Amino acid sequence: MCGYVRTSPGSDRTLRPFPAEVSTALGVGLSISSEAELSEEQSRAIAATVREELARRRMSRQRLADDAKISISTLEKALAGRRPFTLATTIRLEQALSVPLRTRKAEPIQPPSPPLASLGVAPGDLGYYSRPAVAWIEGEYLTIRPSFGDANAMYAYRTLISWDEEGSCLRFRESERMDAAFTQFGSVSVPNQSGHIYLVTNRHGQYRLIIAARPTIAGEMYGILTTLQVERGSQLIPVAAPIAFIPLQSMGECAFGRIVEGDRDYARYRSFLKRTTNEPFARFLPG
Repeated sequence: MCGYVRTSPGSDRTLRPFPAEVSTALGVGLSISSEAELSEEQSRAIAATVREELARRRMSRQRLADDAKISISTLEKALAGRRPFTLATTIRLEQALSVPLRTRKAEPIQPPSPPLASLGVAPGDLGYYSRPAVAWIEGEYLTIRPSFGDANAMYAYRTLISWDEEGSCLRFRESERMDAAFTQFGSVSVPNQSGHIYLVTNRHGQYRLIIAARPTIAGEMYGILTTLQVERGSQLIPVAAPIAFIPLQSMGECAFGRIVEGDRDYARYRSFLKRTTNEPFARFLPG
C-alpha cells in the first residue's frame, strides 16, 4: 500500500508515492477493506432482510438511509441489485436496524455421542461397567438358599448370568426351581465403589434383592437374599437369608430342588451356606 505527495514548487508537479508505513500512519487506505464489495449472494440476502425489516417497521428507505448515514442513492441501488453492498454500508445498516445482516459461518455440527449400549457399557444405574470387566461373572451357578419353613431343609436351583446385548448389561435368570411360578430374573449391578454384586428383580415396583460378595478364587459368590415369604393365604412378609452361588462346572453331578437331611448332597450344600456367615461374607445381627 502506498500514497502520493506533490513535489516542491517549481518541480514538474508529478505525484510521487510515499512509503506504505507513512500511508498507514496517516490513515490512508484504511477504508479499503471496509469498502470491499460483498458477494452477489450475500448482497441478495442482505437486500431481502433489509426490505423485510422496512416492511415490518413501516419505515421509509429515506429514514433508514439517514439513520445509517448513507446516501439514499446508495441504498436504492443496493436494494435494487444494481450494485453490491459494501462491508461499510452493511455495518452501518446493521447499526441502524440493530439486526445482523451478514450470515455467520455455521458452527460444525458435532455428531452425537454413541449410546452406551453400542460401546458395550452398562447404564449408570447399574454401575457403568463394560462387558470385558465383568466377563468373569458370566456363567451358570448352582444356587443354594435355606428353606423358609423348615430349618433342616434347603432349596437348590440353577442361575444363569449372561450379557444382554440389547440392554447392554448383565442379566440373570433362575431355572430348575420346584416353585416355578416364583422364578426370578432381572438385572445385575456391579458398582465399582462397594465391591459387591447386586442381582435385582423389579416386577411392577416389587423388588427382590441379592447382595453378593465378589467371586472367590474358585468363582463362588456368597451373600444375602432379601425377598417376600408367602404365609397363609396371600399374606407376604419380608425375609432375609444367606445365599450361595457355586459355578456349576466345578460341581460335577448335583441335585436341584428341595434338599433335606439324609440326601446325598445335603452336607456339601449345607457347608456352602454356612460359609456365608462363618467367614463372614454376610452378617445377620440379632434383634
